[in-house]
Amino acid sequence: MPSQFRMRDSIAVDQAPWGFLRWLSHPASTGAAQIATINATLSPGEGHSFHKHATQEEVLYVVDGEIEQWIERDRRILKSGDAIFIAPGTVHGTFNAGRGAAHLLVFFSPCVGDGFEAIDMSGEEPWRSIRA
Repeated sequence: MPSQFRMRDSIAVDQAPWGFLRWLSHPASTGAAQIATINATLSPGEGHSFHKHATQEEVLYVVDGEIEQWIERDRRILKSGDAIFIAPGTVHGTFNAGRGAAHLLVFFSPCVGDGFEAIDMSGEEPWRSIRA
């Protein structure tokens, strides 16, 4: 994998149900095998519901905005400058807790599939009703 600059207009953007993913580094864009890096935007009132990554570590850094972050049953409000480390297999969820968009930098290691793979846990208890 050669080193490379990633200019704004060449960064792939995917729409998710809860916002946008800007792929700064992943297998398709850079050939990366060890780290996937995403600039994520959570739209107001939206979130990436409870899920886990079987074999990946995740670091999430709040660039701007406010999020309601869960690690298992532990809930915290994170603001600009706060970060979280999530170990493989840990159920977690990230929800926009502010009035505007929340901007995050998210790192996954190692790359799996297209960069990361998530196992949806939102339909299982206690995750289905924990925020109700």
